[in-house]
Amino acid sequence: MRSLVVKLTAGADAPERCLQGLTVAATAQAAGAQVSLWLTGESVRLATPDGELELSESPPASTLLDSLSQVQVCTQCAARRGLTQADLKPGITIAGAASFVEQVLAEGVQALVY
Repeated sequence: MRSLVVKLTAGADAPERCLQGLTVAATAQAAGAQVSLWLTGESVRLATPDGELELSESPPASTLLDSLSQVQVCTQCAARRGLTQADLKPGITIAGAASFVEQVLAEGVQALVY
């Protein structure tokens, strides 16, 4: 199965789009794909212990996020919001554009942006 990189560009500002991306990422991982999730823009707030987003007919964002094994937060997006590594849930890392580009350019990777 191919690897999947999912980049979320929205959070509470576009909750349906955000939760769709999280649902796709969690479903792909459950199906056996290697999934890397990138949180950018307002979605970086989901990486904090108090970050939550809920809509009817969808699992909470925290449930979906906690099911993923590889989650990165955009370096610039975190800095713009005053977030450091210490502010994030365990296992979530801050990483820059070079890491994102390396992942999406790897052979056999499919990238999706929400």
